[in-house]
Amino acid sequence: MEEQIKKNKPSLERISPAFGSSFLVRRYIDSCKKDLANWHFHPEIELIHVNGGTGKRHIGKHLSYFNDGDLVLMGSNLPHYGFTNRLTGNSSETVIQMREDFLGEHFFDLPEMAPIKRMLDIAKKGLAFHGDTKEVVGKKIESLAFADQYDRLLGLLGVLRELAISEEYTVLNAEGVALAIDPKDNDRMNKVYSYIRDHFKNHITLDEIADHVSMTPPAFARYFKKISRKTFTKFVNEYRVVHASKLLAETSMSVTEVSFESGFNNFSHFNKIFKEFTAKSPSAYRNEFKQIVME
Repeated sequence: MEEQIKKNKPSLERISPAFGSSFLVRRYIDSCKKDLANWHFHPEIELIHVNGGTGKRHIGKHLSYFNDGDLVLMGSNLPHYGFTNRLTGNSSETVIQMREDFLGEHFFDLPEMAPIKRMLDIAKKGLAFHGDTKEVVGKKIESLAFADQYDRLLGLLGVLRELAISEEYTVLNAEGVALAIDPKDNDRMNKVYSYIRDHFKNHITLDEIADHVSMTPPAFARYFKKISRKTFTKFVNEYRVVHASKLLAETSMSVTEVSFESGFNNFSHFNKIFKEFTAKSPSAYRNEFKQIVME
C-alpha cells in the first residue's frame, strides 16, 4: 500500500549522492523493480544509458520510440517518465544525476570546459545520442558504476567530454524551449499522463479527462496547451503514433491491426496522423526499420 501511495503522489524527486560523492551513479539490472513511471523532475542533470531493449521516451513535450537501448542527457527540471520497466527487455540501466554546480559554481566556466558547458545548455531540451557514441560511451557509463569515487569522477568528466564533441545526437525538444513544469502542476499533469497511458487505446473525450482532474473542459484545454504547448487531441495522437511505431518495429501485425491496437478507429486517419508525425507512411516506416536491422 505504501508503495502504491508513492506512485500516485509524485513530486520533486529528491536525490542524495552517497557519502563522499558529489554526484549519484546507480545501475539497475532488474528494471521491473525500478518502475519510476510517474511524471517527475529534479534539479539535477541526468544522464541515462539503457543497455539494450526497446521503449518510449517521454521528455518534456517530446515523445519518441527507442530501439536497441538508449543514451539520453537531460538538463535540470526537465520533466520525464522513467525509461525502463518490466517490458523494456534491457539488460541493465545506468543513471547518473548531478547538480549543475556539483564541481563548484564556476567550474564549467573554465575555458577547457567550454564544449561541455555548451552541451549542457542544449541538454535543457533533452539530447538523445546514437550511432557509435551510444555504443562506445554507453559502455564507459556502465563502467562508472564499478569504479571508486575518484576514478568515477574522472570517468564522468571523460564521458561528458566525449558527448560534448560528438555530432551523433538529436535535440528532443528542438522546436522550442524545453518544458519546465512548475512543481505545483506536477501532480495534476501526472494524473493526465497516467490516464493517457492507461486509456490511449480508447477514445478519450475532453470532458472525460477534464473531469478526471476536476476541471471544466475549457479550462483544462487552456491549461494543457499552456503546459505542453499542444492541444490535448494532438498529444494523445502523438502518443498513439509512438506506440504504433513500436508495434511496427517489433511485431508482425498488419498495419491495419497496428492502427486499431494503437487507438485509431479509422485506418485512413491513422495513416494521415502517422505521416504528419514521422514524415513517413506506416508501411514505409516498417520497411525502413527492417532495412536498418538488416544492415
